Amino acid sequence: MMQDAIISTRGLTRHFGGRPAVDSLDLDVPAGSVYGFLGPNGAGKTTTIRMLLGLLRPTAGRLALFGREGNGPDNRRRIGALVEAPSLYPHLTAEENLRHTCILKGIPRRDMARVLAVVGLAGDARRLVKTFSLGMKQRLGLASALLGSPELVILDEPTNGLDPAGIQEMRYLLRDMPAAHGITVFLSSHLLAEVEQIAGEIGIIAAGRLQFQGTPAELRSRRRGWLRIGIDRPAVAAQLLQQQGFEAEAEPPDTLRLPACDGRQAAAINRLLVERGFAVHAISLAQPSLEEMFLDVTQN
Repeated sequence: MMQDAIISTRGLTRHFGGRPAVDSLDLDVPAGSVYGFLGPNGAGKTTTIRMLLGLLRPTAGRLALFGREGNGPDNRRRIGALVEAPSLYPHLTAEENLRHTCILKGIPRRDMARVLAVVGLAGDARRLVKTFSLGMKQRLGLASALLGSPELVILDEPTNGLDPAGIQEMRYLLRDMPAAHGITVFLSSHLLAEVEQIAGEIGIIAAGRLQFQGTPAELRSRRRGWLRIGIDRPAVAAQLLQQQGFEAEAEPPDTLRLPACDGRQAAAINRLLVERGFAVHAISLAQPSLEEMFLDVTQN
Protein backbone atom coordinates (compact mmCIF):
# COMPACT_ATOMS: atom_id res chain seq x y z
CA MET A 1 0.00 0.00 0.00
CA MET A 2 1.07 3.58 -0.68
CA GLN A 3 3.29 4.78 2.18
CA ASP A 4 2.16 8.42 2.42
CA ALA A 5 -1.52 7.71 1.71
CA ILE A 6 -4.01 8.67 4.39
CA ILE A 7 -6.49 6.23 2.79
CA SER A 8 -5.25 3.14 0.97
CA THR A 9 -7.31 0.17 -0.20
CA ARG A 10 -6.41 -2.97 -2.12
CA GLY A 11 -9.05 -5.16 -3.73
CA LEU A 12 -11.76 -3.61 -1.56
CA THR A 13 -15.01 -5.39 -2.43
CA ARG A 14 -18.57 -5.40 -1.14
CA HIS A 15 -21.32 -7.69 -2.41
CA PHE A 16 -25.06 -7.30 -1.88
CA GLY A 17 -27.07 -10.39 -2.74
CA GLY A 18 -24.10 -11.87 -4.54
CA ARG A 19 -23.61 -8.81 -6.74
CA PRO A 20 -20.60 -6.49 -6.31
CA ALA A 21 -21.55 -2.92 -5.38
CA VAL A 22 -17.83 -2.21 -5.06
CA ASP A 23 -15.44 -4.43 -6.98
CA SER A 24 -11.69 -4.74 -6.27
CA LEU A 25 -11.15 -1.06 -5.45
CA ASP A 26 -7.56 0.23 -5.14
CA LEU A 27 -7.58 3.77 -3.74
CA ASP A 28 -4.61 5.90 -2.71
CA VAL A 29 -5.52 9.24 -1.12
CA PRO A 30 -2.46 11.43 -0.40
CA ALA A 31 -2.26 13.15 2.98
CA GLY A 32 -2.90 16.88 2.75
CA SER A 33 -5.01 16.65 -0.41
CA VAL A 34 -8.56 17.33 -1.49
CA TYR A 35 -9.51 14.06 -3.18
CA GLY A 36 -12.61 13.97 -5.35
CA PHE A 37 -14.26 10.54 -5.54
CA LEU A 38 -16.42 10.72 -8.63
CA GLY A 39 -18.98 8.54 -10.31
CA PRO A 40 -22.58 8.39 -11.50
CA ASN A 41 -25.35 7.81 -9.00
CA GLY A 42 -25.30 4.14 -8.00
CA ALA A 43 -21.62 3.68 -8.93
CA GLY A 44 -20.60 2.55 -5.43
CA LYS A 45 -19.41 5.80 -3.85
CA THR A 46 -21.55 5.69 -0.71
CA THR A 47 -20.88 1.96 -0.20
CA THR A 48 -17.14 2.71 -0.34
CA ILE A 49 -17.49 5.52 2.19
CA ARG A 50 -19.47 3.30 4.54
CA MET A 51 -16.70 0.68 4.40
CA LEU A 52 -14.04 3.33 5.11
CA LEU A 53 -16.03 4.47 8.15
CA GLY A 54 -16.60 0.94 9.44
CA LEU A 55 -20.35 1.12 8.85
CA LEU A 56 -20.17 -1.79 6.38
CA ARG A 57 -17.89 -4.79 6.48
CA PRO A 58 -16.04 -5.50 3.22
CA THR A 59 -16.72 -8.79 1.50
CA ALA A 60 -13.04 -8.94 0.50
CA GLY A 61 -9.93 -6.81 0.31
CA ARG A 62 -7.86 -4.65 2.63
CA LEU A 63 -7.94 -1.05 3.76
CA ALA A 64 -5.54 1.12 5.72
CA LEU A 65 -6.11 4.53 7.28
CA PHE A 66 -3.25 6.78 8.41
CA GLY A 67 -0.82 4.03 7.38
CA ARG A 68 -2.41 1.49 9.73
CA GLU A 69 -4.41 -1.55 8.67
CA GLY A 70 -8.14 -1.49 9.35
CA ASN A 71 -10.55 1.15 10.59
CA GLY A 72 -10.73 0.40 14.29
CA PRO A 73 -11.75 2.89 17.01
CA ASP A 74 -8.31 4.55 17.19
CA ASN A 75 -8.41 5.32 13.48
CA ARG A 76 -12.06 6.37 13.45
CA ARG A 77 -11.41 8.95 16.19
CA ARG A 78 -9.17 10.77 13.72
CA ILE A 79 -11.95 11.05 11.13
CA GLY A 80 -14.85 13.45 10.75
CA ALA A 81 -17.68 12.49 8.42
CA LEU A 82 -20.77 13.89 6.79
CA VAL A 83 -22.65 11.12 4.98
CA GLU A 84 -25.71 12.24 3.03
CA ALA A 85 -27.79 14.99 4.71
CA PRO A 86 -26.63 16.16 8.17
CA SER A 87 -28.71 14.90 11.11
CA LEU A 88 -29.84 18.09 12.81
CA TYR A 89 -32.51 19.00 15.35
CA PRO A 90 -34.47 21.89 13.76
CA HIS A 91 -36.00 23.05 17.06
CA LEU A 92 -32.54 23.53 18.63
CA THR A 93 -29.93 26.21 17.97
CA ALA A 94 -26.72 25.56 16.05
CA GLU A 95 -24.81 25.61 19.32
CA GLU A 96 -27.21 23.15 20.96
CA ASN A 97 -26.91 20.77 18.01
CA LEU A 98 -23.13 20.78 18.31
CA ARG A 99 -23.37 20.26 22.06
CA HIS A 100 -25.17 16.96 21.44
CA THR A 101 -22.37 15.88 19.11
CA CYS A 102 -19.74 16.86 21.68
CA ILE A 103 -21.44 14.66 24.27
CA LEU A 104 -21.66 11.71 21.85
CA LYS A 105 -18.02 12.05 20.81
CA GLY A 106 -16.65 12.95 24.24
CA ILE A 107 -15.28 16.25 22.91
CA PRO A 108 -14.89 19.39 25.09
CA ARG A 109 -17.60 21.95 24.40
CA ARG A 110 -15.03 24.69 23.94
CA ASP A 111 -14.38 23.24 20.48
CA MET A 112 -17.82 24.40 19.31
CA ALA A 113 -16.76 28.04 18.94
CA ARG A 114 -13.78 27.02 16.81
CA VAL A 115 -15.72 24.92 14.29
CA LEU A 116 -18.55 27.47 14.02
CA ALA A 117 -15.94 30.09 13.12
CA VAL A 118 -14.33 27.77 10.56
CA VAL A 119 -17.62 27.30 8.67
CA GLY A 120 -18.70 30.93 8.99
CA LEU A 121 -21.55 30.41 11.44
CA ALA A 122 -20.12 32.08 14.56
CA GLY A 123 -22.73 34.83 14.32
CA ASP A 124 -25.56 32.30 14.01
CA ALA A 125 -24.67 30.05 16.93
CA ARG A 126 -27.88 30.84 18.84
CA ARG A 127 -30.28 30.80 15.91
CA LEU A 128 -32.75 27.95 15.60
CA VAL A 129 -31.68 25.54 12.87
CA LYS A 130 -35.20 25.54 11.40
CA THR A 131 -34.51 29.14 10.27
CA PHE A 132 -31.32 28.14 8.42
CA SER A 133 -31.02 27.90 4.65
CA LEU A 134 -30.02 24.54 3.17
CA GLY A 135 -26.49 25.84 2.67
CA MET A 136 -26.24 26.90 6.32
CA LYS A 137 -27.49 23.48 7.45
CA GLN A 138 -24.84 21.81 5.31
CA ARG A 139 -22.16 24.05 6.82
CA LEU A 140 -23.41 23.18 10.30
CA GLY A 141 -23.14 19.50 9.37
CA LEU A 142 -19.55 20.16 8.31
CA ALA A 143 -18.90 21.93 11.60
CA SER A 144 -20.12 18.82 13.41
CA ALA A 145 -17.71 16.71 11.36
CA LEU A 146 -14.84 19.05 12.30
CA LEU A 147 -15.38 18.71 16.05
CA GLY A 148 -12.37 17.15 17.73
CA SER A 149 -9.88 18.37 15.07
CA PRO A 150 -9.94 15.33 12.76
CA GLU A 151 -7.03 14.71 10.40
CA LEU A 152 -9.36 13.39 7.69
CA VAL A 153 -12.87 14.52 6.73
CA ILE A 154 -15.03 12.23 4.58
CA LEU A 155 -17.98 13.88 2.86
CA ASP A 156 -20.68 12.24 0.76
CA GLU A 157 -22.13 14.61 -1.88
CA PRO A 158 -21.61 17.73 0.30
CA THR A 159 -23.07 20.13 -2.29
CA ASN A 160 -26.10 18.00 -3.17
CA GLY A 161 -29.23 20.13 -3.36
CA LEU A 162 -27.46 23.43 -2.72
CA ASP A 163 -28.11 26.54 -4.79
CA PRO A 164 -25.15 28.20 -6.57
CA ALA A 165 -24.37 30.44 -3.59
CA GLY A 166 -24.36 27.46 -1.22
CA ILE A 167 -22.14 25.47 -3.59
CA GLN A 168 -19.67 28.35 -3.74
CA GLU A 169 -19.57 28.67 0.05
CA MET A 170 -18.88 24.95 0.44
CA ARG A 171 -16.26 25.06 -2.32
CA TYR A 172 -14.27 27.77 -0.56
CA LEU A 173 -14.44 25.94 2.76
CA LEU A 174 -13.26 22.59 1.40
CA ARG A 175 -10.55 23.95 -0.88
CA ASP A 176 -8.83 25.65 2.08
CA MET A 177 -9.03 22.73 4.51
CA PRO A 178 -5.58 21.17 3.87
CA ALA A 179 -3.58 24.42 3.97
CA ALA A 180 -5.59 26.30 6.60
CA HIS A 181 -6.40 23.46 8.98
CA GLY A 182 -4.14 20.53 8.08
CA ILE A 183 -7.13 18.37 7.14
CA THR A 184 -7.24 15.92 4.25
CA VAL A 185 -10.62 16.01 2.48
CA PHE A 186 -12.18 12.99 0.77
CA LEU A 187 -15.41 13.95 -0.94
CA SER A 188 -17.73 12.04 -3.23
CA SER A 189 -19.71 13.64 -6.01
CA HIS A 190 -21.28 12.97 -9.39
CA LEU A 191 -20.41 16.51 -10.57
CA LEU A 192 -16.96 16.64 -12.11
CA ALA A 193 -17.26 20.31 -13.09
CA GLU A 194 -17.71 21.16 -9.40
CA VAL A 195 -15.01 18.86 -8.03
CA GLU A 196 -12.34 19.93 -10.51
CA GLN A 197 -12.41 23.41 -8.95
CA ILE A 198 -11.29 22.14 -5.54
CA ALA A 199 -9.68 18.70 -5.91
CA GLY A 200 -6.02 18.12 -6.74
CA GLU A 201 -6.55 14.35 -7.01
CA ILE A 202 -9.54 12.46 -8.36
CA GLY A 203 -10.72 8.88 -8.56
CA ILE A 204 -13.51 7.86 -10.92
CA ILE A 205 -15.68 4.84 -10.18
CA ALA A 206 -18.30 3.27 -12.45
CA ALA A 207 -20.29 0.08 -11.83
CA GLY A 208 -18.27 -0.49 -8.66
CA ARG A 209 -14.85 -0.46 -10.36
CA LEU A 210 -12.18 2.21 -10.30
CA GLN A 211 -11.78 3.55 -13.84
CA PHE A 212 -9.21 6.28 -13.23
CA GLN A 213 -7.08 7.72 -10.44
CA GLY A 214 -4.76 10.70 -10.72
CA THR A 215 -4.78 14.46 -11.25
CA PRO A 216 -7.22 16.35 -13.48
CA ALA A 217 -4.28 17.09 -15.82
CA GLU A 218 -3.53 13.37 -16.10
CA LEU A 219 -7.16 12.70 -16.93
CA ARG A 220 -7.05 15.30 -19.71
CA SER A 221 -3.88 13.78 -21.13
CA ARG A 222 -5.71 10.51 -21.80
CA ARG A 223 -7.58 12.12 -24.69
CA ARG A 224 -6.02 14.29 -27.37
CA GLY A 225 -7.59 17.49 -28.55
CA TRP A 226 -8.69 18.24 -32.10
CA LEU A 227 -7.58 20.72 -34.72
CA ARG A 228 -10.69 22.14 -36.36
CA ILE A 229 -10.44 23.91 -39.71
CA GLY A 230 -13.30 25.93 -41.15
CA ILE A 231 -13.18 25.36 -44.91
CA ASP A 232 -15.24 25.05 -48.07
CA ARG A 233 -15.61 21.55 -49.60
CA PRO A 234 -14.54 19.72 -46.40
CA ALA A 235 -15.03 16.23 -47.88
CA VAL A 236 -12.66 16.98 -50.78
CA ALA A 237 -10.16 18.63 -48.42
CA ALA A 238 -10.25 15.61 -46.10
CA GLN A 239 -9.50 13.31 -49.03
CA LEU A 240 -6.51 15.47 -50.01
CA LEU A 241 -5.09 15.44 -46.47
CA GLN A 242 -5.61 11.69 -46.14
CA GLN A 243 -3.56 11.21 -49.30
CA GLN A 244 -0.81 13.25 -47.60
CA GLY A 245 -0.89 10.96 -44.55
CA PHE A 246 -3.07 13.04 -42.21
CA GLU A 247 -5.95 11.62 -40.13
CA ALA A 248 -8.52 14.08 -41.44
CA GLU A 249 -12.30 13.80 -41.17
CA ALA A 250 -14.95 15.99 -42.77
CA GLU A 251 -17.61 17.48 -40.51
CA PRO A 252 -20.27 18.94 -42.82
CA PRO A 253 -21.15 21.53 -43.72
CA ASP A 254 -17.86 23.44 -43.43
CA THR A 255 -15.37 21.87 -41.00
CA LEU A 256 -12.38 19.54 -41.07
CA ARG A 257 -11.20 17.72 -37.95
CA LEU A 258 -7.69 16.39 -37.36
CA PRO A 259 -5.85 15.19 -34.22
CA ALA A 260 -4.21 18.08 -32.36
CA CYS A 261 -0.75 19.08 -33.60
CA ASP A 262 1.82 21.80 -32.94
CA GLY A 263 1.67 25.25 -34.51
CA ARG A 264 4.25 24.47 -37.18
CA GLN A 265 2.33 21.48 -38.48
CA ALA A 266 -0.97 23.39 -38.36
CA ALA A 267 0.62 26.14 -40.46
CA ALA A 268 1.87 23.57 -43.00
CA ILE A 269 -1.63 22.07 -43.29
CA ASN A 270 -3.12 25.52 -43.78
CA ARG A 271 -0.56 26.38 -46.45
CA LEU A 272 -1.24 23.14 -48.33
CA LEU A 273 -4.98 23.71 -48.34
CA VAL A 274 -4.69 27.32 -49.50
CA GLU A 275 -2.21 26.38 -52.27
CA ARG A 276 -4.71 23.77 -53.51
CA GLY A 277 -7.43 26.40 -53.83
CA PHE A 278 -9.46 25.82 -50.65
CA ALA A 279 -10.92 28.77 -48.75
CA VAL A 280 -9.80 28.38 -45.13
CA HIS A 281 -11.73 30.74 -42.87
CA ALA A 282 -10.89 29.46 -39.36
CA ILE A 283 -8.40 27.27 -37.49
CA SER A 284 -8.83 26.40 -33.82
CA LEU A 285 -7.62 23.86 -31.28
CA ALA A 286 -10.44 22.14 -29.35
CA GLN A 287 -9.38 20.50 -26.08
CA PRO A 288 -11.71 17.95 -24.51
CA SER A 289 -13.37 19.16 -21.35
CA LEU A 290 -13.06 17.20 -18.13
CA GLU A 291 -16.79 16.55 -18.37
CA GLU A 292 -16.24 14.82 -21.71
CA MET A 293 -13.41 12.82 -20.19
CA PHE A 294 -15.64 11.84 -17.27
CA LEU A 295 -18.31 10.57 -19.66
CA ASP A 296 -15.68 8.66 -21.65
CA VAL A 297 -14.37 6.95 -18.55
CA THR A 298 -17.73 6.08 -16.99
CA GLN A 299 -19.59 5.01 -20.12
CA ASN A 300 -16.94 2.82 -21.77
